[in-house]
Amino acid sequence: MQKTSVIAGALTLTASGIAVRILGFFYRIYMVNAIGDEGMGLFQLIMPVYMLMWSITASGFTTTISKMTSQENARQTWGNIRVIMRKSLEMCLVISIISALILFLLSGFLSVNVLKDARTEIPLKALAFAIPFMSAGSCIRGCFFGMQESRIPAISQIIEQIVRLSALFVFAPILVEKGLTYAALCAVIGIVAGETISFIYVFFYYIKFSKKHFPGSKITRKPSKISSEIRKMAFPLTLTRITASSLAAAENILIPQRLSLYSGETDPLASYGRLTGMAMPLIQLPSSFLTALAISLVPAVSKAKAVQKNISKTISRALIFTIITGIGAAAVFAVFPKEICVVIYNQRDLGALVMKLAFCAPFIYLQITLSGILNGLGNQLFLFKLSVISSVINVFFIYFLVPQFGVNAFIAGVLVSLCICSGLSLGKLNSQTQLKFSLPKNIAKPLLCAAASSLVTKCVQNIIPASRFAFFGLIIFLIISYFGFLMALGVFSFKDIKFIFFSQKKNPASSADI
Repeated sequence: MQKTSVIAGALTLTASGIAVRILGFFYRIYMVNAIGDEGMGLFQLIMPVYMLMWSITASGFTTTISKMTSQENARQTWGNIRVIMRKSLEMCLVISIISALILFLLSGFLSVNVLKDARTEIPLKALAFAIPFMSAGSCIRGCFFGMQESRIPAISQIIEQIVRLSALFVFAPILVEKGLTYAALCAVIGIVAGETISFIYVFFYYIKFSKKHFPGSKITRKPSKISSEIRKMAFPLTLTRITASSLAAAENILIPQRLSLYSGETDPLASYGRLTGMAMPLIQLPSSFLTALAISLVPAVSKAKAVQKNISKTISRALIFTIITGIGAAAVFAVFPKEICVVIYNQRDLGALVMKLAFCAPFIYLQITLSGILNGLGNQLFLFKLSVISSVINVFFIYFLVPQFGVNAFIAGVLVSLCICSGLSLGKLNSQTQLKFSLPKNIAKPLLCAAASSLVTKCVQNIIPASRFAFFGLIIFLIISYFGFLMALGVFSFKDIKFIFFSQKKNPASSADI
Protein backbone atom coordinates (compact mmCIF):
# COMPACT_ATOMS: atom_id res chain seq x y z
CA MET A 1 0.00 0.00 0.00
CA GLN A 2 1.31 3.45 -0.87
CA LYS A 3 0.90 6.15 1.71
CA THR A 4 1.64 9.83 1.30
CA SER A 5 3.29 11.69 4.16
CA VAL A 6 1.27 14.17 6.19
CA ILE A 7 3.01 17.22 4.74
CA ALA A 8 2.71 15.96 1.17
CA GLY A 9 -1.01 15.51 1.79
CA ALA A 10 -1.22 19.20 2.58
CA LEU A 11 -0.19 20.18 -0.96
CA THR A 12 -3.74 19.95 -2.33
CA LEU A 13 -5.04 22.34 0.31
CA THR A 14 -1.99 24.52 -0.22
CA ALA A 15 -2.72 25.04 -3.93
CA SER A 16 -6.16 26.53 -3.25
CA GLY A 17 -4.87 28.38 -0.19
CA ILE A 18 -2.09 30.05 -2.17
CA ALA A 19 -4.53 30.95 -4.95
CA VAL A 20 -6.86 32.58 -2.41
CA ARG A 21 -3.94 34.40 -0.76
CA ILE A 22 -2.64 35.69 -4.10
CA LEU A 23 -6.09 36.88 -5.15
CA GLY A 24 -6.54 38.39 -1.70
CA PHE A 25 -3.29 40.26 -2.12
CA PHE A 26 -4.31 41.63 -5.51
CA TYR A 27 -7.52 42.69 -3.78
CA ARG A 28 -5.62 44.46 -1.00
CA ILE A 29 -3.14 46.06 -3.36
CA TYR A 30 -5.92 47.45 -5.54
CA MET A 31 -7.87 48.52 -2.43
CA VAL A 32 -4.89 50.46 -1.06
CA ASN A 33 -4.48 52.24 -4.38
CA ALA A 34 -8.23 52.88 -4.68
CA ILE A 35 -9.21 53.97 -1.15
CA GLY A 36 -5.87 54.93 0.43
CA ASP A 37 -4.33 54.19 3.83
CA GLU A 38 -7.08 55.94 5.81
CA GLY A 39 -9.82 54.20 3.82
CA MET A 40 -8.07 50.89 4.51
CA GLY A 41 -8.00 51.79 8.20
CA LEU A 42 -11.74 52.48 8.19
CA PHE A 43 -12.37 49.17 6.44
CA GLN A 44 -10.16 47.33 8.96
CA LEU A 45 -12.31 48.79 11.76
CA ILE A 46 -15.32 47.02 10.24
CA MET A 47 -13.61 43.64 9.79
CA PRO A 48 -13.70 42.63 13.50
CA VAL A 49 -17.49 43.07 13.39
CA TYR A 50 -17.60 40.86 10.30
CA MET A 51 -15.57 38.13 12.04
CA LEU A 52 -17.71 38.40 15.17
CA MET A 53 -20.84 37.91 13.06
CA TRP A 54 -19.27 34.80 11.54
CA SER A 55 -18.49 33.47 15.02
CA ILE A 56 -22.08 34.02 16.16
CA THR A 57 -23.87 32.66 13.11
CA ALA A 58 -21.65 30.01 11.51
CA SER A 59 -18.45 28.97 13.34
CA GLY A 60 -19.90 26.33 15.65
CA PHE A 61 -22.28 24.96 13.01
CA THR A 62 -19.55 24.57 10.37
CA THR A 63 -17.41 22.39 12.65
CA THR A 64 -20.42 20.44 13.89
CA ILE A 65 -21.73 19.74 10.40
CA SER A 66 -18.29 18.63 9.22
CA LYS A 67 -17.91 16.18 12.10
CA MET A 68 -21.47 14.79 12.00
CA THR A 69 -21.44 14.46 8.21
CA SER A 70 -18.12 12.60 8.36
CA GLN A 71 -19.57 10.15 10.88
CA GLU A 72 -22.73 9.50 8.85
CA ASN A 73 -20.67 9.12 5.68
CA ALA A 74 -18.53 6.45 7.37
CA ARG A 75 -21.73 4.59 8.35
CA GLN A 76 -23.14 5.11 4.83
CA THR A 77 -26.34 6.56 6.36
CA TRP A 78 -26.59 9.36 3.82
CA GLY A 79 -30.25 10.08 4.50
CA ASN A 80 -29.23 11.42 7.89
CA ILE A 81 -26.89 13.91 6.18
CA ARG A 82 -29.89 15.52 4.49
CA VAL A 83 -31.52 15.96 7.89
CA ILE A 84 -28.32 17.34 9.42
CA MET A 85 -28.06 19.92 6.65
CA ARG A 86 -31.74 20.89 6.74
CA LYS A 87 -31.82 21.34 10.52
CA SER A 88 -28.47 23.16 10.60
CA LEU A 89 -29.47 25.54 7.83
CA GLU A 90 -32.77 26.29 9.56
CA MET A 91 -30.97 27.18 12.81
CA CYS A 92 -28.25 29.16 11.03
CA LEU A 93 -30.69 31.18 8.96
CA VAL A 94 -32.79 32.10 12.00
CA ILE A 95 -29.69 33.19 13.98
CA SER A 96 -28.09 34.98 11.01
CA ILE A 97 -31.23 36.90 10.02
CA ILE A 98 -31.75 38.06 13.62
CA SER A 99 -28.05 39.02 13.87
CA ALA A 100 -28.22 40.89 10.54
CA LEU A 101 -31.29 42.86 11.68
CA ILE A 102 -29.61 43.77 14.97
CA LEU A 103 -26.46 44.88 13.14
CA PHE A 104 -28.49 46.95 10.67
CA LEU A 105 -30.62 48.65 13.35
CA LEU A 106 -27.77 49.26 15.80
CA SER A 107 -25.13 50.28 13.24
CA GLY A 108 -25.38 53.93 14.29
CA PHE A 109 -24.87 53.09 17.95
CA LEU A 110 -21.99 50.71 17.21
CA SER A 111 -20.21 53.17 14.92
CA VAL A 112 -20.29 56.02 17.47
CA ASN A 113 -20.00 54.21 20.81
CA VAL A 114 -17.97 51.08 19.99
CA LEU A 115 -15.92 51.73 16.86
CA LYS A 116 -15.68 55.44 17.76
CA ASP A 117 -16.02 56.52 14.14
CA ALA A 118 -19.41 57.61 12.79
CA ARG A 119 -18.18 57.06 9.23
CA THR A 120 -18.55 53.29 9.71
CA GLU A 121 -22.36 53.42 10.06
CA ILE A 122 -23.26 53.07 6.38
CA PRO A 123 -20.69 50.30 5.71
CA LEU A 124 -22.02 48.40 8.76
CA LYS A 125 -25.56 48.62 7.40
CA ALA A 126 -24.36 47.21 4.09
CA LEU A 127 -22.41 44.46 5.87
CA ALA A 128 -25.63 43.19 7.47
CA PHE A 129 -26.83 41.95 4.06
CA ALA A 130 -23.87 39.56 3.82
CA ILE A 131 -24.52 37.75 7.12
CA PRO A 132 -27.22 35.21 6.04
CA PHE A 133 -25.29 34.27 2.87
CA MET A 134 -22.04 33.92 4.82
CA SER A 135 -23.68 31.71 7.45
CA ALA A 136 -25.52 29.40 5.03
CA GLY A 137 -22.48 29.12 2.73
CA SER A 138 -20.22 28.17 5.65
CA CYS A 139 -22.63 25.40 6.68
CA ILE A 140 -22.69 23.89 3.19
CA ARG A 141 -18.89 24.05 2.97
CA GLY A 142 -18.77 22.18 6.29
CA CYS A 143 -20.83 19.40 4.70
CA PHE A 144 -18.43 19.12 1.77
CA PHE A 145 -15.44 18.96 4.14
CA GLY A 146 -17.18 16.21 6.09
CA MET A 147 -17.70 14.29 2.85
CA GLN A 148 -13.99 14.82 2.03
CA GLU A 149 -14.97 16.84 -1.05
CA SER A 150 -12.72 19.86 -0.50
CA ARG A 151 -12.65 20.91 -4.17
CA ILE A 152 -16.01 22.72 -4.07
CA PRO A 153 -15.23 24.81 -0.93
CA ALA A 154 -11.80 25.65 -2.37
CA ILE A 155 -13.28 26.84 -5.67
CA SER A 156 -15.98 28.82 -3.82
CA GLN A 157 -13.30 30.73 -1.89
CA ILE A 158 -11.46 31.54 -5.12
CA ILE A 159 -14.74 32.73 -6.71
CA GLU A 160 -15.42 34.87 -3.63
CA GLN A 161 -12.05 36.63 -3.96
CA ILE A 162 -12.56 37.20 -7.69
CA VAL A 163 -16.02 38.71 -7.06
CA ARG A 164 -14.66 40.95 -4.30
CA LEU A 165 -11.92 42.24 -6.58
CA SER A 166 -14.37 42.75 -9.46
CA ALA A 167 -16.83 44.65 -7.26
CA LEU A 168 -14.06 46.90 -6.00
CA PHE A 169 -12.93 47.52 -9.56
CA VAL A 170 -16.48 48.48 -10.63
CA PHE A 171 -17.57 50.56 -7.63
CA ALA A 172 -14.33 52.26 -6.52
CA PRO A 173 -14.31 54.87 -9.34
CA ILE A 174 -17.93 55.74 -8.49
CA LEU A 175 -17.86 55.82 -4.68
CA VAL A 176 -14.36 56.75 -3.50
CA GLU A 177 -14.61 60.37 -4.63
CA LYS A 178 -17.60 60.81 -2.28
CA GLY A 179 -15.41 60.42 0.82
CA LEU A 180 -13.97 57.84 3.22
CA THR A 181 -17.39 56.51 4.26
CA TYR A 182 -18.13 55.49 0.70
CA ALA A 183 -14.58 54.26 0.16
CA ALA A 184 -15.11 51.75 3.00
CA LEU A 185 -18.61 51.04 1.67
CA CYS A 186 -17.06 50.10 -1.66
CA ALA A 187 -14.98 47.38 0.03
CA VAL A 188 -18.00 46.13 2.00
CA ILE A 189 -20.03 45.85 -1.22
CA GLY A 190 -17.29 43.50 -2.41
CA ILE A 191 -17.81 41.36 0.71
CA VAL A 192 -21.58 41.23 0.21
CA ALA A 193 -21.23 40.33 -3.46
CA GLY A 194 -18.53 37.73 -2.75
CA GLU A 195 -20.52 36.00 0.00
CA THR A 196 -23.68 35.98 -2.12
CA ILE A 197 -22.10 34.48 -5.24
CA SER A 198 -20.07 32.01 -3.17
CA PHE A 199 -23.26 30.83 -1.44
CA ILE A 200 -25.09 30.41 -4.76
CA TYR A 201 -22.17 28.33 -6.07
CA VAL A 202 -21.93 25.94 -3.09
CA PHE A 203 -25.73 25.66 -2.80
CA PHE A 204 -26.04 24.70 -6.46
CA TYR A 205 -23.35 22.04 -6.12
CA TYR A 206 -24.81 20.75 -2.85
CA ILE A 207 -28.16 20.13 -4.60
CA LYS A 208 -26.35 18.45 -7.49
CA PHE A 209 -24.11 16.43 -5.15
CA SER A 210 -26.96 15.24 -2.91
CA LYS A 211 -29.07 14.10 -5.88
CA LYS A 212 -26.14 12.10 -7.24
CA HIS A 213 -24.81 10.57 -4.01
CA PHE A 214 -27.87 10.42 -1.73
CA PRO A 215 -30.73 9.24 -3.98
CA GLY A 216 -33.56 7.60 -2.03
CA SER A 217 -31.43 7.36 1.13
CA LYS A 218 -33.29 6.28 4.23
CA ILE A 219 -33.29 8.26 7.46
CA THR A 220 -32.18 6.00 10.32
CA ARG A 221 -32.38 8.54 13.16
CA LYS A 222 -35.15 10.75 14.44
CA PRO A 223 -34.84 14.36 13.18
CA SER A 224 -35.52 15.62 16.72
CA LYS A 225 -32.52 13.69 18.04
CA ILE A 226 -30.32 15.01 15.24
CA SER A 227 -31.43 18.59 16.06
CA SER A 228 -30.63 18.01 19.71
CA GLU A 229 -27.16 16.68 18.85
CA ILE A 230 -26.47 19.68 16.61
CA ARG A 231 -27.42 22.10 19.38
CA LYS A 232 -25.37 20.27 22.03
CA MET A 233 -22.28 20.35 19.83
CA ALA A 234 -22.66 23.66 17.98
CA PHE A 235 -23.71 26.04 20.76
CA PRO A 236 -20.72 25.43 23.11
CA LEU A 237 -18.36 25.75 20.11
CA THR A 238 -20.10 28.97 19.12
CA LEU A 239 -19.77 30.42 22.62
CA THR A 240 -16.03 29.78 22.72
CA ARG A 241 -15.59 31.28 19.24
CA ILE A 242 -17.67 34.32 20.23
CA THR A 243 -15.46 34.86 23.27
CA ALA A 244 -12.28 34.59 21.21
CA SER A 245 -13.66 36.81 18.42
CA SER A 246 -14.89 39.42 20.92
CA LEU A 247 -11.43 39.67 22.46
CA ALA A 248 -9.83 39.89 19.00
CA ALA A 249 -12.37 42.56 18.02
CA ALA A 250 -11.53 44.51 21.19
CA GLU A 251 -7.86 44.46 20.16
CA ASN A 252 -8.54 45.82 16.68
CA ILE A 253 -11.04 48.44 17.82
CA LEU A 254 -8.70 49.72 20.54
CA ILE A 255 -5.62 50.12 18.30
CA PRO A 256 -6.66 53.31 16.43
CA GLN A 257 -8.29 54.74 19.57
CA ARG A 258 -5.12 54.35 21.64
CA LEU A 259 -2.87 55.38 18.74
CA SER A 260 -4.70 58.71 18.64
CA LEU A 261 -3.31 59.40 22.14
CA TYR A 262 0.29 58.87 21.02
CA SER A 263 2.02 62.22 20.55
CA GLY A 264 4.13 60.99 17.63
CA GLU A 265 1.11 59.86 15.59
CA THR A 266 -0.45 62.31 13.15
CA ASP A 267 -2.91 59.98 11.39
CA PRO A 268 -3.88 57.02 13.62
CA LEU A 269 -6.48 55.58 11.23
CA ALA A 270 -4.01 55.51 8.33
CA SER A 271 -1.36 53.91 10.58
CA TYR A 272 -3.90 51.32 11.68
CA GLY A 273 -4.70 50.56 8.02
CA ARG A 274 -1.01 50.12 7.16
CA LEU A 275 -0.42 47.90 10.20
CA THR A 276 -3.40 45.51 10.10
CA GLY A 277 -4.45 45.80 6.47
CA MET A 278 -1.06 45.80 4.75
CA ALA A 279 1.99 44.86 6.88
CA MET A 280 0.46 42.00 8.92
CA PRO A 281 -1.10 40.21 5.90
CA LEU A 282 2.25 40.50 4.09
CA ILE A 283 4.10 38.82 6.99
CA GLN A 284 1.46 36.06 7.11
CA LEU A 285 1.50 35.39 3.34
CA PRO A 286 4.20 32.65 3.41
CA SER A 287 2.19 30.72 6.03
CA SER A 288 -0.24 29.30 3.41
CA PHE A 289 1.57 25.96 3.31
CA LEU A 290 1.81 25.74 7.10
CA THR A 291 -1.92 26.44 7.46
CA ALA A 292 -2.62 23.51 5.13
CA LEU A 293 -0.14 21.41 7.12
CA ALA A 294 -1.97 22.27 10.36
CA ILE A 295 -5.33 21.26 8.80
CA SER A 296 -3.84 17.96 7.60
CA LEU A 297 -2.27 17.24 10.99
CA VAL A 298 -5.63 17.34 12.81
CA PRO A 299 -7.11 14.10 11.38
CA ALA A 300 -3.68 12.44 11.07
CA VAL A 301 -2.79 13.02 14.73
CA SER A 302 -6.34 12.11 15.84
CA LYS A 303 -6.13 8.80 13.99
CA ALA A 304 -2.68 8.00 15.39
CA LYS A 305 -3.90 8.81 18.90
CA ALA A 306 -6.94 6.55 18.46
CA VAL A 307 -4.79 3.54 17.47
CA GLN A 308 -2.12 4.48 20.05
CA LYS A 309 0.67 5.00 17.54
CA ASN A 310 3.84 6.89 18.43
CA ILE A 311 3.73 10.07 16.37
CA SER A 312 6.61 11.96 17.99
CA LYS A 313 8.81 11.61 14.88
CA THR A 314 6.22 13.17 12.57
CA ILE A 315 5.39 15.94 15.04
CA SER A 316 9.07 16.74 15.62
CA ARG A 317 9.82 16.93 11.90
CA ALA A 318 6.72 19.09 11.28
CA LEU A 319 7.87 21.50 14.00
CA ILE A 320 11.44 21.58 12.68
CA PHE A 321 10.19 22.29 9.15
CA THR A 322 7.95 25.07 10.54
CA ILE A 323 10.81 26.70 12.47
CA ILE A 324 13.11 26.54 9.45
CA THR A 325 10.41 28.09 7.25
CA GLY A 326 9.60 30.80 9.79
CA ILE A 327 13.22 31.83 10.33
CA GLY A 328 13.86 31.80 6.57
CA ALA A 329 10.81 34.00 5.90
CA ALA A 330 11.90 36.37 8.69
CA ALA A 331 15.32 36.67 7.04
CA VAL A 332 13.75 37.59 3.67
CA PHE A 333 11.52 40.25 5.27
CA ALA A 334 14.40 41.64 7.37
CA VAL A 335 16.85 41.88 4.45
CA PHE A 336 14.41 43.27 1.83
CA PRO A 337 11.62 45.07 3.73
CA LYS A 338 11.56 48.24 1.64
CA GLU A 339 12.04 46.47 -1.69
CA ILE A 340 9.16 44.04 -0.98
CA CYS A 341 6.83 46.89 -0.01
CA VAL A 342 7.73 48.84 -3.15
CA VAL A 343 7.04 45.82 -5.39
CA ILE A 344 3.74 44.89 -3.69
CA TYR A 345 2.27 48.16 -2.40
CA ASN A 346 4.48 50.81 -4.04
CA GLN A 347 5.06 52.19 -0.52
CA ARG A 348 8.71 52.27 0.54
CA ASP A 349 7.97 53.76 3.99
CA LEU A 350 5.97 50.64 4.93
CA GLY A 351 9.26 48.70 4.94
CA ALA A 352 10.21 49.90 8.44
CA LEU A 353 7.00 48.40 9.82
CA VAL A 354 7.50 45.12 7.95
CA MET A 355 11.07 44.81 9.25
CA LYS A 356 9.86 45.11 12.86
CA LEU A 357 7.11 42.55 12.28
CA ALA A 358 9.62 40.15 10.66
CA PHE A 359 10.77 39.07 14.13
CA CYS A 360 7.23 37.84 14.83
CA ALA A 361 7.11 35.60 11.73
CA PRO A 362 8.78 32.45 13.20
CA PHE A 363 6.43 32.51 16.19
CA ILE A 364 3.33 33.14 14.04
CA TYR A 365 4.18 30.15 11.85
CA LEU A 366 5.12 27.94 14.81
CA GLN A 367 1.80 28.63 16.55
CA ILE A 368 -0.11 27.65 13.39
CA THR A 369 1.48 24.18 13.35
CA LEU A 370 1.28 23.76 17.12
CA SER A 371 -2.44 24.56 17.02
CA GLY A 372 -3.00 21.89 14.35
CA ILE A 373 -1.16 19.25 16.40
CA LEU A 374 -2.87 20.14 19.69
CA ASN A 375 -6.24 20.14 17.92
CA GLY A 376 -5.57 16.61 16.72
CA LEU A 377 -4.68 15.57 20.27
CA GLY A 378 -8.02 16.89 21.53
CA ASN A 379 -6.76 20.01 23.33
CA GLN A 380 -9.46 22.41 22.11
CA LEU A 381 -10.09 23.84 25.60
CA PHE A 382 -6.35 24.46 26.07
CA LEU A 383 -6.22 26.29 22.71
CA PHE A 384 -9.21 28.41 23.70
CA LYS A 385 -7.44 29.37 26.94
CA LEU A 386 -4.34 30.26 24.90
CA SER A 387 -6.35 32.58 22.65
CA VAL A 388 -7.74 34.32 25.74
CA ILE A 389 -4.24 34.69 27.23
CA SER A 390 -2.94 36.08 23.94
CA SER A 391 -5.77 38.61 23.63
CA VAL A 392 -5.40 39.75 27.26
CA ILE A 393 -1.67 40.37 26.74
CA ASN A 394 -2.30 42.26 23.49
CA VAL A 395 -5.08 44.37 25.03
CA PHE A 396 -2.78 45.25 27.94
CA PHE A 397 -0.04 46.49 25.59
CA ILE A 398 -2.53 48.32 23.37
CA TYR A 399 -4.40 50.05 26.20
CA PHE A 400 -1.51 50.98 28.49
CA LEU A 401 1.63 51.20 26.31
CA VAL A 402 0.51 52.22 22.80
CA PRO A 403 -0.36 55.80 23.97
CA GLN A 404 3.28 56.14 25.18
CA PHE A 405 5.20 54.20 22.51
CA GLY A 406 2.88 53.97 19.49
CA VAL A 407 2.92 51.07 17.02
CA ASN A 408 6.14 49.71 18.53
CA ALA A 409 4.23 48.83 21.71
CA PHE A 410 1.64 46.89 19.71
CA ILE A 411 4.36 44.89 17.92
CA ALA A 412 6.06 44.21 21.25
CA GLY A 413 2.75 42.94 22.65
CA VAL A 414 2.25 40.62 19.68
CA LEU A 415 5.79 39.26 20.10
CA VAL A 416 5.38 38.73 23.87
CA SER A 417 2.01 36.96 23.47
CA LEU A 418 3.37 34.73 20.69
CA CYS A 419 6.42 33.76 22.76
CA ILE A 420 4.31 32.91 25.81
CA CYS A 421 1.70 30.96 23.81
CA SER A 422 4.37 29.05 21.85
CA GLY A 423 6.17 28.16 25.09
CA LEU A 424 2.95 26.96 26.74
CA SER A 425 1.99 24.99 23.62
CA LEU A 426 5.38 23.27 23.42
CA GLY A 427 5.16 22.43 27.13
CA LYS A 428 1.69 20.94 26.68
CA LEU A 429 2.78 18.98 23.61
CA ASN A 430 5.91 17.68 25.33
CA SER A 431 3.79 16.40 28.23
CA GLN A 432 1.64 14.35 25.83
CA THR A 433 4.27 13.13 23.36
CA GLN A 434 7.98 12.40 23.39
CA LEU A 435 9.30 15.18 21.22
CA LYS A 436 12.64 14.62 19.50
CA PHE A 437 13.64 18.26 19.68
CA SER A 438 17.08 19.81 20.23
CA LEU A 439 17.21 23.52 21.08
CA PRO A 440 20.77 24.11 19.73
CA LYS A 441 20.17 22.14 16.51
CA ASN A 442 16.60 23.15 15.72
CA ILE A 443 16.64 26.83 16.73
CA ALA A 444 20.20 28.12 17.25
CA LYS A 445 21.60 26.61 14.04
CA PRO A 446 18.76 27.86 11.78
CA LEU A 447 19.24 31.34 13.26
CA LEU A 448 22.97 31.13 12.52
CA CYS A 449 22.24 29.94 8.96
CA ALA A 450 19.74 32.76 8.41
CA ALA A 451 22.25 35.34 9.66
CA ALA A 452 25.02 33.92 7.43
CA SER A 453 22.84 33.76 4.29
CA SER A 454 21.53 37.29 4.97
CA LEU A 455 25.06 38.65 5.34
CA VAL A 456 26.24 36.96 2.14
CA THR A 457 23.16 38.22 0.26
CA LYS A 458 23.71 41.82 1.44
CA CYS A 459 27.33 41.62 0.25
CA VAL A 460 26.17 40.42 -3.18
CA GLN A 461 23.51 43.16 -3.25
CA ASN A 462 26.16 45.82 -2.72
CA ILE A 463 28.19 44.78 -5.77
CA ILE A 464 25.44 44.34 -8.40
CA PRO A 465 23.30 47.04 -10.07
CA ALA A 466 19.89 47.53 -8.49
CA SER A 467 16.90 46.39 -10.55
CA ARG A 468 13.66 44.49 -10.08
CA PHE A 469 15.20 41.44 -11.78
CA ALA A 470 18.20 41.61 -9.42
CA PHE A 471 15.83 41.88 -6.42
CA PHE A 472 14.00 38.64 -7.27
CA GLY A 473 17.32 36.95 -8.01
CA LEU A 474 18.68 38.00 -4.61
CA ILE A 475 15.64 36.55 -2.81
CA ILE A 476 16.18 33.22 -4.59
CA PHE A 477 19.90 33.40 -3.76
CA LEU A 478 19.14 34.05 -0.06
CA ILE A 479 16.74 31.08 0.12
CA ILE A 480 19.14 28.70 -1.66
CA SER A 481 22.11 29.77 0.47
CA TYR A 482 19.99 29.45 3.63
CA PHE A 483 19.05 25.85 2.86
CA GLY A 484 22.64 25.17 1.80
CA PHE A 485 23.90 26.29 5.20
CA LEU A 486 21.18 24.23 6.91
CA MET A 487 22.31 21.09 5.10
CA ALA A 488 25.98 21.85 5.75
CA LEU A 489 25.30 22.05 9.50
CA GLY A 490 23.11 18.93 9.47
CA VAL A 491 19.88 20.71 10.39
CA PHE A 492 18.13 19.64 7.20
CA SER A 493 18.93 16.77 4.85
CA PHE A 494 17.75 15.05 1.69
CA LYS A 495 16.20 12.44 3.95
CA ASP A 496 13.98 15.13 5.48
CA ILE A 497 13.03 16.37 2.00
CA LYS A 498 12.06 12.80 1.04
CA PHE A 499 10.00 12.46 4.23
CA ILE A 500 8.21 15.76 3.59
CA PHE A 501 7.52 15.66 -0.12
CA PHE A 502 7.48 12.06 -1.28
CA SER A 503 5.38 8.97 -0.67
CA GLN A 504 6.61 6.10 1.39
CA LYS A 505 5.91 2.41 0.81
CA LYS A 506 3.90 0.86 3.60
CA ASN A 507 2.53 -2.60 3.94
CA PRO A 508 -1.13 -2.99 4.96
CA ALA A 509 -0.22 -3.84 8.52
CA SER A 510 1.54 -0.53 8.95
CA SER A 511 -0.83 1.66 7.02
CA ALA A 512 -2.01 3.37 10.15
CA ASP A 513 1.42 4.82 10.80
CA ILE A 514 1.90 8.47 10.39
